[in-house]
Amino acid sequence: MRRRPGIGGLQTHAAARDQFRLLGENVAKIRTDLMKEQLATFRSQLEDFARKHKNDIRKNPAFRSQFHEMCAKVGVDPLASNKGFWAELLGIGDFYYELGVQIVDICLATRAHNGGLINLQELCHLLRQRRKSDRGVVSEDDCLRAISKLKVLGSGFEVISVGKKKLIRSVPTELNKDHNEILELAQAQGFVTVDEVERRLSWTSGRAIDALDTLLDEGLAMIDDGHRDGRRRYWFPCVSPISSSVGVDS
Repeated sequence: MRRRPGIGGLQTHAAARDQFRLLGENVAKIRTDLMKEQLATFRSQLEDFARKHKNDIRKNPAFRSQFHEMCAKVGVDPLASNKGFWAELLGIGDFYYELGVQIVDICLATRAHNGGLINLQELCHLLRQRRKSDRGVVSEDDCLRAISKLKVLGSGFEVISVGKKKLIRSVPTELNKDHNEILELAQAQGFVTVDEVERRLSWTSGRAIDALDTLLDEGLAMIDDGHRDGRRRYWFPCVSPISSSVGVDS
């Protein structure tokens, strides 16, 4: 018959367990302190890098994007505040704040035309026209970062992906899977017909018309009945190859 451990054995086992726990806590603390020290070193080096290349960060969008990636890896967000070291050194907080204000302005100015859904490429094009050449180049990455800061305004501003394109939504419109598939289909020509939706997506006529009518009611589509074949075209300015010129004036 197997003997049970006595009180002494239990005490020895408990003491050993406490020693292992303390050892584990010490190792974890050492690792944490080492990581903090490494991060502090990285941040210091990042600050030196920013001082040395601040003109490139301000003027070169590709360089600016790579700088943001470097910051993210060490837990630094230069856009977190308009005050402090990064804002004073680079001024990029003000840059993205100004960009965000202009994005809101363009989205409002073009809403009657596109229903509050604008192609990211078109948005960047309108921003470049508005900012003029002396303000530096604005990239799609810059637009996306500025838009991410607009979320504090509510659920109105959001980046959505439709196929290979990114669209900026400035109104609280809910798009379901059917709506997204129609928008993706419209990217080829900028428009669709009911027959094309039925054929390409294998939908019933009722399903196609219902989805298109919803997009029409939301202001995202425009009707074109002026064709000899008698087929109604549903145009979608947000994915149309022809960019809008609305809202480009300063």
